[in-house]
Amino acid sequence: MKLFSVSSPLNPRAYYLYKQLRMQSFSATPDPTRFSRKRSVSPSLYSRISPLGDPNLSMAPVLDQWVGEGNSVNKSEILRIIKELMAYRRFKHALEVSLWMTNKGRIPVAPVDVAMRLKSIFKLFGLEGVEDYLKKVPEHLKAPSVYLALLNCYTVAKSVAKSEAVMQKARDSGYATLPIWYNLMMNLHSKLGHVEKVEDVLNEMESKNIPCDQFTHSVCLSTCASASDAVGMDKIVAIMESDKYGTVHWRTYVIAAEGYLKMGLVDKALPILDKLEGLLITSNESSVILVLLFRLYAEAGKRDELNRIWDVCKQKGKMGNKVYSSMLRSLLKFGDVEGMEKIYEEWESRGSHFDFRVPNFLIDAYCRDGNLEEAEAFIAREISKGGNPTVATWCHLAGGYLKKNRVTDSVEALKKAISVIPCKFISQKNSLTTCLEYLESGNCMEKAEELINSVRVRGILSEASFDHEL
Repeated sequence: MKLFSVSSPLNPRAYYLYKQLRMQSFSATPDPTRFSRKRSVSPSLYSRISPLGDPNLSMAPVLDQWVGEGNSVNKSEILRIIKELMAYRRFKHALEVSLWMTNKGRIPVAPVDVAMRLKSIFKLFGLEGVEDYLKKVPEHLKAPSVYLALLNCYTVAKSVAKSEAVMQKARDSGYATLPIWYNLMMNLHSKLGHVEKVEDVLNEMESKNIPCDQFTHSVCLSTCASASDAVGMDKIVAIMESDKYGTVHWRTYVIAAEGYLKMGLVDKALPILDKLEGLLITSNESSVILVLLFRLYAEAGKRDELNRIWDVCKQKGKMGNKVYSSMLRSLLKFGDVEGMEKIYEEWESRGSHFDFRVPNFLIDAYCRDGNLEEAEAFIAREISKGGNPTVATWCHLAGGYLKKNRVTDSVEALKKAISVIPCKFISQKNSLTTCLEYLESGNCMEKAEELINSVRVRGILSEASFDHEL
């Protein structure tokens, strides 16, 4: 199997993990050591593991040392640590901890272990690794949770035939009694644009009296929005509102509002935004909801509502950089430079932690309006205060120069942008380098401007990076 050969591009740590998987004995007899199911593990075990973020570092010596010091290990706590590692995308470490837990009969392998390993193996080795591992799992361990994990792998990989096969086995075995099975299938078909199949799965749920949950609603709303099916969205919204016992998640309201706005149905989006606003009081993610309300009201063209929500923010008194940035971004859509200046002055007066991504929105506004002298002076002033311009800062300026046909200045701004691009964002760096070559050669001016604009709105830049942090 070439994927796991010694000559494969996988590093030695990954290859070692795979060899461990191949040798897994699935022993059901635990070794009578210090591994207890009753005592709770000290938080210091995770505190030893969590700082070791380098994927090339092995977790086994840390765990061995822990046990060697006379500490007990509780399986539920180990599973919690594995989940934490997976949440931070440390899949190699999660797999190592799982294998260490069950190797040499320390703790017998259970279906939950197999299910969690499948998720990590999929991230590390893809479907080939998943299927190879599953062949070695005894039948008595292939519980519903294992097939659900397998279905998740297939749907994420957009493998329709294999997803359908697993789903059919789940039906035949009586496993598919919860919404999650159907949600995975609907999400798969939705991503592939199979609108009718999404509806078929929803009808199957209804015929089997399987209740919809928030994920069901979200997938159906997304499908309807992508197909510009306003009638279908109305139907799903009505189902959501008729459920007296279910609580609609704020993300579901956001999907509904975005769908209506995409179709230009502002009147239908506004009642949804009212309900979203109502969650500000009860949700522990109110700052995220505020940011989304700013954006959605701006997309709806409702400046008065935007100002009203801002007043609500100020009354609460807790506004971080993300909230200010979102308001600035929303005002930018209205071209309200004066309003942006007032918001920025307010942010600056609060003495918040300085983040150049906040003033970038105002710099963008100046450059769009052709007010380059103001933009230059603004950047110089912030640098004198100790600020560090980002890639977006210089891209905004480069775009402004290009509109004024100041090619030489645009080239210099782009050089500064390229110099501050983090190494991991090589695609953005390549785009700007190509753009620079166009400008310096005097050819393809339109293509150069297109490249500048495309990089300005990528995830490493100010406009999008705040959304990624939510």
